Amino acid sequence: MVNFRSIMEIEADEWLAALALPADDVPDVVIVEGSWWRAQRTAWRLGYLRDVRELKFPDIFWGRWGDRKVAFCMAYGAPRTVEIIHLFGALGSKLAVQIGTCGGLQAHLNPGDIILPDVAICREGVAHMYGAPDAVLGDSVWLGKAQHLLEARGLTAYRGPNVTWSSLFTETAQMVAAWHQAGYLSVEMETATTYAVARYFEMPAVSMVVVWDDLTRGRRFLDPLPPGGQEALDRSNQAVFEVALELAAQL
Repeated sequence: MVNFRSIMEIEADEWLAALALPADDVPDVVIVEGSWWRAQRTAWRLGYLRDVRELKFPDIFWGRWGDRKVAFCMAYGAPRTVEIIHLFGALGSKLAVQIGTCGGLQAHLNPGDIILPDVAICREGVAHMYGAPDAVLGDSVWLGKAQHLLEARGLTAYRGPNVTWSSLFTETAQMVAAWHQAGYLSVEMETATTYAVARYFEMPAVSMVVVWDDLTRGRRFLDPLPPGGQEALDRSNQAVFEVALELAAQL
């Protein structure tokens, strides 16, 4: 006799036991970051937190910031991102925050500018499994709060449409041109997944992605940044995590 069981059927109590996480320690906020530099970014981000511990599932960290409980994971691409947002959505976390970098699709964007996607176009292959159609919305209220906090730091932040694609290496020049002409501000690999899974669990979600690739000028991550670009990129990469924590304080 065959008996199939979907991971979608697993409920909070079973996840808590698997993570060895007491119910009282369910994080208020889950922060995910898409980057190749897993070790460097993990050490950097966890340095803000206290009482840090790794949960039973690898590379998922729990800590405190002020009186808020925080989960953090480096999650590169949709297949890993979906796991983290699903876990903490099922547990009842109150806010999901996506951070990372993106490619700028409009000529007015510069390295270090921050995109806050109002809407993410779903091209990454996961969002539709959580009921998202062609596009999925971020939480307008929390996006507004994030924009206010970023601009208060003197940073440039834009709200608008973003496309989430499945792989950096499979973006073609024709795709990029079409995305540009459609008016999308940026392309990255996680936001639509974060938004769709969070929505499935009725958890608000916000994304803050920093422009790195300057796609309208043909500059990719392999190419040198313009003068001042590295400093702007570093400043914004620091700010998006700090703002994620400040958002947690507003829960």
